Amino acid sequence: MKSWNELEKSSFFDANARERAVGMCDKGTFTELLNPLDRFESPHLPVLGTAVEFDDGTVTGVGLLGKHPLFVVSMEGKFIGGAIGEVNGAKMVNTLRLALKAAKDIKAAHPDEYEARRPIVAISFETGGVRLHEANAGLLAHAEVMDAIQDCRRILPIVGVVGSKVGCFGGMGFVAAALDVIVMNEEGRIGLTGPEVIEQEMGKDEFDASNKALVYRTTGAKHKYIIQDCNYLVENVIGDFHKTLAEIAEIPMDEIEKMRRIGSLKLVQEQQELVKLVGDMQPKDSMDLWKYFGNENPEALPEMTTEEFLKVVKRRVRA
Repeated sequence: MKSWNELEKSSFFDANARERAVGMCDKGTFTELLNPLDRFESPHLPVLGTAVEFDDGTVTGVGLLGKHPLFVVSMEGKFIGGAIGEVNGAKMVNTLRLALKAAKDIKAAHPDEYEARRPIVAISFETGGVRLHEANAGLLAHAEVMDAIQDCRRILPIVGVVGSKVGCFGGMGFVAAALDVIVMNEEGRIGLTGPEVIEQEMGKDEFDASNKALVYRTTGAKHKYIIQDCNYLVENVIGDFHKTLAEIAEIPMDEIEKMRRIGSLKLVQEQQELVKLVGDMQPKDSMDLWKYFGNENPEALPEMTTEEFLKVVKRRVRA
């Protein structure tokens, strides 16, 4: 694997799960939990004649961002599309529980310094959702992850990091929406149903999955940023994600709470207003929404660099 200094300058999109996990932490601080030598593999896949991985396609561990412990979950899209099953789902759940325990221990030991030492969780999504091979075990993992996220609410920030090749789809799209903060690069994508599935079920006239420009305009980071489903848009460099996580670690929880998309009656009403807007507008393309939110030349936005885009873009105004 590349050195930490090399990783900081490397593409987040091209990095594997372990490289992303190491690079999001401060230099030399990452310790992997349940690494491949521990051989935590799915008990279900061999029965189905499917190959296993000794980390079950998800890297978990802990490092530091300054004084803040950073608990990391990093998914590997090359293994069954990053899908979640019993074992890697349990790894995710227990990483969240470990972060919560650390928060309580730090508050007890350092009550006057808790904010300066408060843990943070980063989940690097590269997943198509539930692992259908494992059926109910995979679905249960999603539910347990959501429960663990709720337990951490208002105690420590949980950040979704989306910028890898598979994107974040299926049930994990729900999970991402439930997190406190979302950080994406331009290559990142979030959705519930993947483009190929929409085309398969509804036809090419409804959604042409081969039209990559359309796919990115619909599920991509620039669209998510404009409609405020993404809080931070960064360059496709591991070091930029590391820097942004370090900044988020310093934000008070009252301000973190304002970054959420769901989790209160007010936010439900805000989402309902957005649904009503789309129903009334009947947009043919996401660019129709971009123009509605004040972008006079929406056709130019997809071709802009991230730096150019952030200088000129107009976003949906939240209540």
